[in-house]
Amino acid sequence: VQLQASGGGLVQTGGSLRLSCVVSGTIFSIKGMGWYRQTPGKQREWVAGITSDGNKYYKDSVLGRFTISRDNAKNTTYLQMNSLKPEDTAVYYCNIIVGTTAPVHLAPWGQGTQVTVSS
Repeated sequence: VQLQASGGGLVQTGGSLRLSCVVSGTIFSIKGMGWYRQTPGKQREWVAGITSDGNKYYKDSVLGRFTISRDNAKNTTYLQMNSLKPEDTAVYYCNIIVGTTAPVHLAPWGQGTQVTVSS
């Protein structure tokens, strides 16, 4: 399984970014997908998840600002991030997951994408 996240960048507080994650090496459509983030010195934390049938789950701090989605035809999951805050600054990763609000990731971590929100 390979996971390739992209779409990060530098934005000002209140700005938006859309992250993408292309998955290869597995049957994407039957997998749950999740987004995680990590800042230096801290553990990676789960941010959002989407089940194979489209149910969505979010960490409380991003609820209402972030939207997870998926396009099974493109083997891709997305994370639309609006109203970004400096505390959203992190390296963002995607993974195949099992579970909803406390999921377990199933694949080796791919290369993440850096999101930096300036104040």
